Amino acid sequence: MSTSQDKFDADVAIVGYGPSGLAAALCLGHYGIRTIAFERDREIYPRARAVTVSDWTMRCFQSLGLDEVLARTMDPTVALRWVTYDGQQITRLDFPPSRIGRHPTSYAIYQPAMEQVLRQAGERHADHVDVRYGVEVTDLAQDAEGVEVSTRDLASGATRKVRARYVLACDGGASTTRERLGIKLIGETREVKWVVIDAKVKRWWPERHILTFWSDKQRPVVDIALAQGNHRWEFPLEPHESEADFATHEQLWKLLNSLGVTPDDVQIHQHAFYKHHIRHAERWRAGRVFLLGDAGHLMPPWAGAGMQSGIRDAFNITWKLREVLRGKLPETLLDSYQAEREPNVAFYTGVAVQLGRIIQQQLSEEEMAAMAPKPGEPPPEPPLLWNPWYEAGWLRGSPTPESAVGKMIPQPRVGDARGRLCWLDEQLGDGFALLGDGVDPRSLLTPAEQAGWDALDARYLTVISPVEQGKGANDIVDLDGTLIAWMRRYGAKAVAVRPDRFVAAADTSGLALPLAA
Repeated sequence: MSTSQDKFDADVAIVGYGPSGLAAALCLGHYGIRTIAFERDREIYPRARAVTVSDWTMRCFQSLGLDEVLARTMDPTVALRWVTYDGQQITRLDFPPSRIGRHPTSYAIYQPAMEQVLRQAGERHADHVDVRYGVEVTDLAQDAEGVEVSTRDLASGATRKVRARYVLACDGGASTTRERLGIKLIGETREVKWVVIDAKVKRWWPERHILTFWSDKQRPVVDIALAQGNHRWEFPLEPHESEADFATHEQLWKLLNSLGVTPDDVQIHQHAFYKHHIRHAERWRAGRVFLLGDAGHLMPPWAGAGMQSGIRDAFNITWKLREVLRGKLPETLLDSYQAEREPNVAFYTGVAVQLGRIIQQQLSEEEMAAMAPKPGEPPPEPPLLWNPWYEAGWLRGSPTPESAVGKMIPQPRVGDARGRLCWLDEQLGDGFALLGDGVDPRSLLTPAEQAGWDALDARYLTVISPVEQGKGANDIVDLDGTLIAWMRRYGAKAVAVRPDRFVAAADTSGLALPLAA
């Protein structure tokens, strides 16, 4: 990236190096963008907070070449179920094969192990990413060109100022960056306190691998197998109970025993208390500073989307920063960050709230009946499994259920002109691509439209079936017909795909570059 070395110490500064900050740093390092990250704690937080990642999140990491090494630290999630204490199964969700990635629809994770892999990967980008541990950010000052970040070394007390073009605030729900910017956090915090119990498995018990929600009005419980031989339970405290009632491991056994779990099954190794937050920042951008992850939004854990939403924030904002810093797209492109991510986060927050109502048996009979499949029909696909989409943002035309625009394309196995077989994303690379159903997409562009995509270094690829004769080096062979069928489902002869695999434009609504806000 071309920057003025004497005016800026980095193009991007990151405050916080948890999952959101890590993901942002990995993307920026991958793109060759000069980055400085500040993190107060030298060690990875030992308690496993997040419990799952989906195929969408793994597709993000696939773009960095990290999905396979991450998958080795995870276990596929087979299903989840809602069960009452007397053994009645309210409902069950078996995870289908992924339609958007090379991995299972859902994985169980052990967050410290996942973060360790990501930190090690970050070390490979040391030429571009400078991670400063044991350093806190004490102030921010912005002007028209950049942000001055004031820091203090927690060990020595030494202070320093760093100048960057942009700042990504990834410093969690108690974000001091958000507070300094005067951005309000809107929403509520539920009064009920929960205790989280993490344990090491000593022996198998029936259906341990099925993520189980013990549904009960008084004591609903989350019962989940984490990866690497770990297991977790989450219990709500009753009104007459306090943290003092469960201060020791001995006191915690009362809760585990209620589920039939004994010291023969597990060894408790840590526990913590927390409350459910349903909050979001009133705005996610203040000048050159952007809020990511918990700094911008907090949701209940029921959908397993809190940490993942922060990671997706990072992948969304970083490719846009790349294009702005390259001078390929205007700075107003960055306004599409909140426009795209906020409705998506709100959707998963709503899913989490609704799942919590099921777990706590708060649904009415009418709502329960609506969830049941109609006679002779398959059950409706639950929102948790819906394919990713954006409602607004850097998109040409209005996203609708009938349009490919705003949706993430599937990722089938494909062949290239030379016969190499791989996953689609390995063919698409890091940039923009236009895909034509049996046609060179350039044939559908006006000269001005092609000039716009050429300026973004877009590739033009013709998608053909394996029974067709190839026409040249830009052919992609859709081996099982998934991609062609997907395009035809939305009536698209050609689609323009962004670096994050969402469709920016389709011939049905025009293939010109989307307007940048």
